[in-house]
Amino acid sequence: MKEFRTESKKLLDLMANSIYTNRDIFLRELVSNASDAIDKLSFQSLTDSSAKLGDEDLEIRIAFDKDARTITISDNGIGMTEDELEENLGTIAHSGSEQFKEANAQTQGGEVDIIGQFGVGFYSSFMVAKKVCVTSRAFGSDETYVWESDGAEGYTIERADQNRPTHGTDIVLTLRDEPEAPADGEEAEAGFDTYLSEWGLRDLVTRYSNYVRHPIRMMVTKSRQLPKPEDAPEDYTPQYEDYEELETLNSMTPIWRKRKQEVEQSDYDEFYKSTFHDWDAPARTIPFHVEGTLDYHALLFVPGRAPFDLYSKDYQKGLALYSSNVLIMEKCADLVPDYYNFVRGVVDSPDVSLNISRETLQQNRQLRAMARSVERQITRNLQDMRDNDREAYEKFFDNFGRGIKFGIYNSYGAKADPLADLLLFWSARDEKMITFAEYVAAMPEGQDAIYFVTGDSRDRLSKMPIVRTVLDKGFDVLLCTQDVDEFTFQAMRTYHAKAVAGDSQKAGRDERDYDLKNVTSGDLDLATDEEKEAAEKATSEHEGLFTALADKLGDKVEKVVAAANPTDAPARITTEGPVSLEMERVLAQGPEGMEAPHSRRVLELNAGHPVFDKLVAAQEAGDDEKLGLYASLLYDQALLVEGLSVDDPVAFAQNVCALM
Repeated sequence: MKEFRTESKKLLDLMANSIYTNRDIFLRELVSNASDAIDKLSFQSLTDSSAKLGDEDLEIRIAFDKDARTITISDNGIGMTEDELEENLGTIAHSGSEQFKEANAQTQGGEVDIIGQFGVGFYSSFMVAKKVCVTSRAFGSDETYVWESDGAEGYTIERADQNRPTHGTDIVLTLRDEPEAPADGEEAEAGFDTYLSEWGLRDLVTRYSNYVRHPIRMMVTKSRQLPKPEDAPEDYTPQYEDYEELETLNSMTPIWRKRKQEVEQSDYDEFYKSTFHDWDAPARTIPFHVEGTLDYHALLFVPGRAPFDLYSKDYQKGLALYSSNVLIMEKCADLVPDYYNFVRGVVDSPDVSLNISRETLQQNRQLRAMARSVERQITRNLQDMRDNDREAYEKFFDNFGRGIKFGIYNSYGAKADPLADLLLFWSARDEKMITFAEYVAAMPEGQDAIYFVTGDSRDRLSKMPIVRTVLDKGFDVLLCTQDVDEFTFQAMRTYHAKAVAGDSQKAGRDERDYDLKNVTSGDLDLATDEEKEAAEKATSEHEGLFTALADKLGDKVEKVVAAANPTDAPARITTEGPVSLEMERVLAQGPEGMEAPHSRRVLELNAGHPVFDKLVAAQEAGDDEKLGLYASLLYDQALLVEGLSVDDPVAFAQNVCALM
């Protein structure tokens, strides 16, 4: 018995149980080692005439024996001598593959894509196995050697009693026993029997090693119908028999590495549906390849519909990360920003620096570089969809626009520049969805701001008196009905309009910033000089009336003033400060017990409305009770027009009855 060349028991336990977080990857590691062995032989065949092999001769075999509780992974690669078994398996963390890559770095080029790096992947087998037996015959050798270990005390290397028929390696894992049944109240420990089945092994191969370049084959049981006997009765029931057939489990060539002209859109659609479990075809397919400091292929998809859990806390974003066609992470969240969390796809790079378990990346710098490129590609494709397939883009935005808006808000406006032109809003004037750029291009001379209003219903917003007033002045209003809209505008504050290249005259204006103004705010400043003068005169002449009304309403309002932008309504509610009426409504729906901020409300009266004359008459007559009744009714009426509930519905009903 030979000892490992380290503190073997402690280090091997570390390899098997601490480095890896998911024991399912043991098969990925062993298959990757087998693939490396075949690649080494392929490379040798380039210069060694005795090693001439066709691709059809190279394969990886998987088999299992349920009774013996064994799994066998075989390859016909370059194999190992006794010394190589000693060096590669007896020395923990020695990587023969990494040594091969370094020795042939100048000559191998793109012919060989070696996967191994750290020399610890083999030891992941001890997560599931209580004993591992490796039988190997090196290419060009007539001798076969057997390496065996229980993963605890050490290992043995002996000459095999019977030579392996050809060069290559067989790894036999004797699986651990099933855990005992848990006591009452205890959680059951995951067992190992799932690895002793066709579907269990097939699942591991297709999940982690589906795109290994060499075929991974396994004998599988199938069923077929027997021929109908000539003397069979009329009510004959068809008979079936089981048979075994060697089947290739992996697809080998990943679709993202194929050239665009080699792949039909239907192929992309089928890959998307089967890989990401969606019934609908993607709305957009984005294949691209980047070369430079980092070399990687990517295949991204914009789904045709939003998944049911997209806006739930359990939703996990991320792209599948592969390295040399081997799955590293099923969802690498760092590859896509939160506002593009709906994008699905694959990124495959041989250049990423993986950590020792090959489950995460070591260098965030590489990941950030890929993420920036991925983000640019997504943005560019969404812009193209917006400009060239508007119907499809509006459907996309209906599904995913909320997340893009939230991206601007969540970044405190920092992401407004790349994302603002992707937003769509309903135009009250044109009665269709438009972008900020389209709004600006259609602005009349003299308009210096973009006007919007927020609420829960497009139909209700379009009927608001202040919206009709703004439209009458020739200015469009964006009707915004999502709860995130107000927060997005607050974060943006302004929209940076870009001059249209070569068409600035048609755009009608130079590149500049436009303020975003809620039409329900008190600082709208749309009044003409005459309207402002009339409001100031009414305020001065009836100062006592406005003070009395404010006293009647108490802390419900900041003040009562004459409207400088009168509508056809007798009164309306505006706000001062950053909290609008709609924002107050949204924040009020927060967690129970959390006190939502209140807007600073201003009651604006239309001094030209007949109701104002009634107020003046009541005040001049000294009818304090009627003045209080009018104040409450006008305030509640203005709230209802804004789509808000009155503070006291019973009191409102009683006031209406009293007035009648």
